[in-house]
Amino acid sequence: MHTHENRVRVVVADDHPMYREGITRALAESGLIDVVAEAGDGAQALEQLRTHRPDVAVVDYKLPALDGLAVVHAVERDGLPVRVIVLSAYTDDSLVFRAVGEGAAGYLAKDATRREIVEAVLKVARGGTALPPDLTSGLMEQVRLRTGAGEDRGLLSAREQQVLRGFAEGKSVPQIAEELFLAPSTIKTHTKRLYGKLDVGDRAAAVAEAMRRGLLE
Repeated sequence: MHTHENRVRVVVADDHPMYREGITRALAESGLIDVVAEAGDGAQALEQLRTHRPDVAVVDYKLPALDGLAVVHAVERDGLPVRVIVLSAYTDDSLVFRAVGEGAAGYLAKDATRREIVEAVLKVARGGTALPPDLTSGLMEQVRLRTGAGEDRGLLSAREQQVLRGFAEGKSVPQIAEELFLAPSTIKTHTKRLYGKLDVGDRAAAVAEAMRRGLLE
C-alpha cells in the first residue's frame, strides 16, 4: 500500500511484541515510512520480504526459526531488492563486521533511540550504510587488508588501499595525509577514486563495502 511514492516501505522482524511495536510506531510516526508487515521469527520475516518486497527490513539478530544473519543470507541468495538492517543487543566489532560482510546494509544496537532507528532506515533506503557510531575507533583489530579475492583483485591501487585502511582505523583525511607524507588534497583525490570504484558516498560505506567484497578482513 503506497500512500506516497517516495515513502520508504519497511518490514520489521523481532520476536518481542513490545519491542517490535515500539519500532513500528517510531517508524510510522516519522511520516516518511510505511511499515508494510511485521514478523515474529526469521522464516515469517523472509516470507513477508518475498511477498511485500519492501525497501528495507529491520531484523533482530537473534530471531527464532532463522536468525538475522540467515535472513541476510537468504536475501542475498534470492536477489531480493531489500536492504537489511540487523538489530542486536551486542555491537562488538566482530559481530558487526560479520553481518556487514554477509551483506547487511546496517547494524544497530537494540538500545538505539527512535530517532537513530528512523535515520538508519532512511539512510539505508538511500543506499547508505548505517553502523553503530562508536564502532570505527575499534575497527582495526578486526580489519586486515587482504590482497582482494577473485574479480576484485587489483581493484584498488596501493594508495587507495592505504586510504581505505586509514578509514577503517577511524582516521581523518588530514591524519592519513600526515602519515603517508602526502598533501590532504592528494588523499582527497584518492578518496574520490576509492568511492567511485566501490560505488559509495562516505567513509563508513567504503569500509563496509570493502569488507563485503573481501578487500578488508
